[in-house]
Amino acid sequence: MKIYFKNKISKFAPLVVVAALFGSCSEDFLEPDPLSIYEPETTFSTESGLQATLAMADKSLRGFYTHYNYANNSVPIGTEYVFSDMAKYGKTDASSTAADYANTIVPTGTFATATNDALYLGYYWDEGYNGIKYANTILTYIDQVQGLDDAVKKKYIGQAYFHRAYRYLNLVYQFGDIPLVTKILEVPKQNYSSTKKEAIIEMITADMEKAVEYVPEQSQLAYLGLVNKGACRQLLIKCYLASGKFAEAEAQADILINQSGYSLVQNSFGTFDDGGNPDTWKITRNVIWDLHRPENKVVAGNTEAIMILPNAGAQSFIGFATMRIFGPFWNSANIRTPDGKKGAERYAKTNSNYNTNFDFARALGRGIATISASYYSQSPMWKVNGVEDIQDLRHNSTVGNWVKMEDLKYSDPTSAYYNTNYRMKDDAGNLLAKDSIRDWFDFPLYKIYLHDVVNENNPNATDFQGASTGAVAHWYLYRLSETYLLRAEARFYRGNVAGAAQDVNMVRQRANASQLYTTVTIGDICAERGRELYLEEWRNVELTRISHCLAMSGKPDEWGNVYSLSDWDKQAGVDNSGGSYWYQRIVHYTLYNKYPAGIVVPNGTKFYTMNKRNVYWPIPNSAITANTKGKLSQNYGYDGYDPSVKVWDNWQDAVADEDKTE
Repeated sequence: MKIYFKNKISKFAPLVVVAALFGSCSEDFLEPDPLSIYEPETTFSTESGLQATLAMADKSLRGFYTHYNYANNSVPIGTEYVFSDMAKYGKTDASSTAADYANTIVPTGTFATATNDALYLGYYWDEGYNGIKYANTILTYIDQVQGLDDAVKKKYIGQAYFHRAYRYLNLVYQFGDIPLVTKILEVPKQNYSSTKKEAIIEMITADMEKAVEYVPEQSQLAYLGLVNKGACRQLLIKCYLASGKFAEAEAQADILINQSGYSLVQNSFGTFDDGGNPDTWKITRNVIWDLHRPENKVVAGNTEAIMILPNAGAQSFIGFATMRIFGPFWNSANIRTPDGKKGAERYAKTNSNYNTNFDFARALGRGIATISASYYSQSPMWKVNGVEDIQDLRHNSTVGNWVKMEDLKYSDPTSAYYNTNYRMKDDAGNLLAKDSIRDWFDFPLYKIYLHDVVNENNPNATDFQGASTGAVAHWYLYRLSETYLLRAEARFYRGNVAGAAQDVNMVRQRANASQLYTTVTIGDICAERGRELYLEEWRNVELTRISHCLAMSGKPDEWGNVYSLSDWDKQAGVDNSGGSYWYQRIVHYTLYNKYPAGIVVPNGTKFYTMNKRNVYWPIPNSAITANTKGKLSQNYGYDGYDPSVKVWDNWQDAVADEDKTE
């Protein structure tokens, strides 16, 4: 099977700037630029024009995971995790309010990603609508392409539907009610109204029903990385869940699990990568480790990969500094031995102090913990039947998949504690690790370990970050294990708790877990998603979608709370009661709002807050002010919220309004 690596295909400028969404607040965009004028009717009269646009849409999916801001310190997917139960912003040398989201996330805030470690809220907005634009380009011009047979035409339409629906489903659970754009306009439009998320979900669900019919199976496509029928079905399942059509979601999951040629990988397969330095950190080969090696994500033996995001090749590669961004700052000066020496140092192979038994930089990466794991994701999330399941291969330090800080060794030969294990406290109970937010947390090495090829080839290197130029960093968009968990969710909402437990146990059994469920709550399903899909799922989006589904189903959460469709996403405040299920997981499982006076760390006091209103991010003020002839709806609790602002209740009216520019 060939691999589809995305090359430079953006030879065409963006087709139409929709001022309210993508444009500047000035009127400069109205001035024609002779250097960039072309006729789209000519460009998209051939199949190659459609292919180029689809290639841009395919490539942009990867950007949600790997796009960098300043200095490779963060990536968009990290924002999805700090707005969840699984992580927090970890750089404690940043400003005291860097994670004070209840107070700093405002419509007029800095949504750009040009500054160091900025959140990617604006990136998700902009790139979401860019992907929609690519899809709309296909749908607008495909009838002008001559010579396409019906099957090929439907394939392109279905793939465009996927790209549009994927962006919209994520956007509505990040931003709530948003403008609906379904076509490429001939003139800029500045009088948009928002459309209710439920109406958008209805539209994209109907589109995905067609896409499942139109798009071929992966075996009928020339390359991996293209939208295939399995990916369309997975997205349709999510759309059905978001629509409250739980029986339909379960039925589609049945087809994907039982009739589509996919199966969970049960044994080691592909190429074995023994890690950066087995003398320092030994990996015992196992199915979970192999499953997440980039090279193995694209081989025929990987029977559960539904859709992958190719990332390799000289022209198409984007670096992915996973070990830098998501790993702890284990060589911080704030980690000391009991006799006061620095815990560990990073030495190059050419340094006389280098010792292959302490080369944690190469084996684990040089982490700076921009994104720091929550305590919940390190320990409580792994408890099943009251037992922390350390046999589970995803949480197993014996085979090397999971790293516990206590398994690192002090490496200063002048210390009396040389070659003994890291300790958080000395015998008297004094802290030896003084910053447990940034420097000290356990993590799944099997997920973040990627070869830093550049530094591997440099004997003077000490800064191992993750996949660098020349490496392979393929990533999963969808896997069959998520399908089992989506079916478990659908069964839970339908009252089939035993069936839901069976699906969760299928994923657990593959991971060699010692503890299985006899019954599950929605919290158990969310926990299993966290164990299985770390850095694959959009965690914030999925928890918000599940919050919506709980409200539609009337089912209680693990604490007995029942949510109302009328207000699950229309509350504000930082107290522990009320809010959405997303918010309840925040206040139960993270440090947000627990330290109103701040948390004291070596670099000062830091504030970690989250508001009930943060279940949605605010509609960017730049989009609101650019929409000069209309008014977009701002989300509840933010400045500018006005319940009297017109919002389209159905997508048909919103589509009919698109051609009206006055």
